[in-house]
Amino acid sequence: MSWLTAVIRPKIRGLFTRRDVPDNLWSQCSGCQRMIFSKDLVANLRVCTDCGHHMRGTAIERLEWTFDKDGFTRIELPKAAVDPLRFRDSKRYTDRLKEARDSTHLDDAVVVGHGTIRGHDAVVLAMEFAFIGGSMGAGLGEAVVAAARLAVLQQAPLIVFTASGGARMQEGAISLMQMPRTVIATRLVKDAGLPFIVVLTDPTTGGVSASFAMLGDIQIAEPGALIGFAGARVIEQTVRETLPEGFQRAEYLLKHGIIDMVVKRPEMKETLARIISLLRVKELPAAA
Repeated sequence: MSWLTAVIRPKIRGLFTRRDVPDNLWSQCSGCQRMIFSKDLVANLRVCTDCGHHMRGTAIERLEWTFDKDGFTRIELPKAAVDPLRFRDSKRYTDRLKEARDSTHLDDAVVVGHGTIRGHDAVVLAMEFAFIGGSMGAGLGEAVVAAARLAVLQQAPLIVFTASGGARMQEGAISLMQMPRTVIATRLVKDAGLPFIVVLTDPTTGGVSASFAMLGDIQIAEPGALIGFAGARVIEQTVRETLPEGFQRAEYLLKHGIIDMVVKRPEMKETLARIISLLRVKELPAAA
C-alpha cells in the first residue's frame, strides 16, 4: 500500500466527512430570528447579543442570575393535593403533571431560594413558565405563603419573579382561591416592615397579575415583557376599540404609571441590591 493510499486519502476524506454537531450549539433569537452561539447567549443571560431581545429564562436560572456567586439554598416546598378534582380534558391532569415534572425536573411551576444579593439577605421566588404555562394552582399558592413566612422569619425582603399564563384550570375553584391566599401572604411581609419587590417577566397574565404580582412595593419589569390580565384580542372584542401599539408591554405600562421601572436583565442584580439597600436603611441611634 502506497503512502498516498495509507496517509493522504484518509486525510482528504476527513475533510469532507460530515461531523456530528450538537443540537444545542446554536440558538435562534425569537426577536430578530438570528442564530446565536449558545454559549454566548448563556453568558449574556439569554439576552440577544444583536437586538437585545430578552428570551425567557427558567426558574433556576432566575435564582442563579440573582443571587451572589456563593450560591443559594433552595427550600423544600409544601406538597399540595394532586388532582383534587380528578380532572380530564384531552388527557388526565395527572399525566400533564408527570410530563411537566419530567421536562422541568420541578414539582410545580415555582422555585424558592434564600441567599444574598450583593451581600444583602433576600428570599427569592421564581415562577417556571415551562411548567403548564406557569399556571397558578394550590402548589404555587403554598409556595408563595412559604416564601413569605421565610422572609418574615429571616427578616429579609421577598423578591418574586413572575411568569404565568394565569390560573390552572385543571384545579378549578381551588386555583382561584390562591388569589386571595397569595394576597394575604404579601400582607405578612408588608406587616413585618419588609420590602416586597416584584419583577414582571414575559409573560405575566391572568390570575397572577390580578393578585400578588401587582402588589409589590416596587414594581419592575424586563424590557418587552407582556403584562396584563386578559388577552389583547379579548379586550378589543369587549371594548370594540383598536388598542394602541405596544399595549400590555412593559414600556407602555411604565409610561402610564402602572410599573415603576423597566430594567435590562444584565442590570437586574445591581438594581435589586440598590433597592434593598435603600429600603432597608437602619434607623440612626437616638441622640444622648
